[in-house]
Amino acid sequence: KAKMSTARPYREWMEKGPLRIDEWVAQAGKPASTLPPRNELNNYLSMFGFTREAVDILVSAMAKGKEALGSMGVDTPLAALSLMPRAPSHYFKQLFAQVTNPPIDPIREEVVMSLQCPVGPEANLLDASEKHAQRLLLPHPVLSLEEMAALKTTAHRSWTATTLDSTFGLAAAKASPDALREALVSLCAQAEKAVKEDKAPLLILSDRSAGPDRLPIPSLVACGAVHQHLIKTKLRTSTGLLIESGDAKEPHDFCTLIGYGADGICPYGAYAAVSAFHGSLDTSADKEMATYRKSAGKAILKVMSKIGISTVQSYKGAQIFEAIGLGPDIMEMCFTGTASRLKGIGFDYLQKDVMRLHSVAWPEGDRDVMLPNPGDYHYRDGGEKHYNSPQAMAELQVASKTNSRKAYEMYARTAIEQSKSVSIRGLLTFRSDVPGVPIEEVESAAEIVKRFCTGAMSLGSISSETHEALAIAMNTLGGKSNTGEGGEDPRRFADNRRSSIKQIASGRFGVTSEYLTNADELQIKMAQGAKPGEGGELPGYKVTELIAKTRGTTQGVGLISPPPH
Repeated sequence: KAKMSTARPYREWMEKGPLRIDEWVAQAGKPASTLPPRNELNNYLSMFGFTREAVDILVSAMAKGKEALGSMGVDTPLAALSLMPRAPSHYFKQLFAQVTNPPIDPIREEVVMSLQCPVGPEANLLDASEKHAQRLLLPHPVLSLEEMAALKTTAHRSWTATTLDSTFGLAAAKASPDALREALVSLCAQAEKAVKEDKAPLLILSDRSAGPDRLPIPSLVACGAVHQHLIKTKLRTSTGLLIESGDAKEPHDFCTLIGYGADGICPYGAYAAVSAFHGSLDTSADKEMATYRKSAGKAILKVMSKIGISTVQSYKGAQIFEAIGLGPDIMEMCFTGTASRLKGIGFDYLQKDVMRLHSVAWPEGDRDVMLPNPGDYHYRDGGEKHYNSPQAMAELQVASKTNSRKAYEMYARTAIEQSKSVSIRGLLTFRSDVPGVPIEEVESAAEIVKRFCTGAMSLGSISSETHEALAIAMNTLGGKSNTGEGGEDPRRFADNRRSSIKQIASGRFGVTSEYLTNADELQIKMAQGAKPGEGGELPGYKVTELIAKTRGTTQGVGLISPPPH
């Protein structure tokens, strides 16, 4: 070990070699990049896909120090099924950690995690020399306005960044459905020339030119296309790739950009929203923007930990996502190697979404523009569809209160119809081209339901009345109910409120020998692919005396699942 560590003057190389972003900013001495003018802010934010809820819920929470937490699952349509314009990042789902690659706890194990990453031209991997240290060190993948301004406008130790325009003309988009694809081909050619001929150590893809007459290329599509093109032309290790983006706003946006090759992202659109809506009018909201950036960093670490990756350097370009609803032309050009099993839309549909957002942002005539509110999180009539619609909930309540089969059938019809516009499962139908099975060979309903099991829903995530009703129903049918991780009141062990399946998770509270012996089946989790809080979170005011007693915790103290362990 001593021989290897002293074979080269590594400490000296690392002290003198790296370019540091804070030194670059100090040398530049330039003011921060300007934000969109306040009187046109809604126009710009609408063009980049911001909604009222995105600003009030997502950006607001991050400006206060923590990413937003939602309750239960998402019941809005998959991006491919939505009738609303959706960002390309919404078509991607991150893969989760398996037993061979367990998730990390980004809170307790923060010491092994890092956002810092060297970017720029790489030296020969087989030659140990000081050239390996001569790269730009970015301590955070989300860049500040000051950092991006310095990179764009000044040189540092002979490094000069090349800025490429990632927008395309509105007139061209109206004239041809292939305008977006053609713009990407042109952007890739410009990137290749800048690296191959001009030896640019850094490329900045910027959509700052977007406005009334120009459309922004979605940042994820632009980043992915340039990244893949530079890989195919064997130039990717010769440059760094930075994104100046108006549409990146939430953690998933940042993670998909990093996962598909971005070395750094400056979300100036989100900064503008923070400055306008969450800072006071007489300040520049520097504190709020710094808090937003810090929140983004914490969120990126949490998402990385979900797949068991500890550094941005490993996460970058790893493409640990799968796509749902994107066609082969997009996948091959921008996201080569990523699975998109169902195929789906092409560049022409992405272009239509960009144009729809632009038409809302820049309407004809002198009209004020308000941020749209399609109701992604709170149901709005005429907005985004939800599986749990008010109509379905009303019908379910009638069915449960009246115990009417007819009322339940009405609810079932509504739910099935809603699922057709929300999920892939709702689009499946029974085949009619296969021969039927003789009815005498089919088991009776009474026998079939004995193999039914409920999902694992913890006491606290649902009420004790609901939790017990599920257990009573499954015991009556001969099936099995599942306690979830929240345990079970011991008073239920001796009657038909007892759940057959009981769960145990790492660091779980309320697990006793009595709890274990009163189970027909145990489900033990050695790790969970959810980041802390995503498995479920009970705020303190929901931790009642019963829940606290069942879980062996303190009433009024919040609970998190999976717990940091």
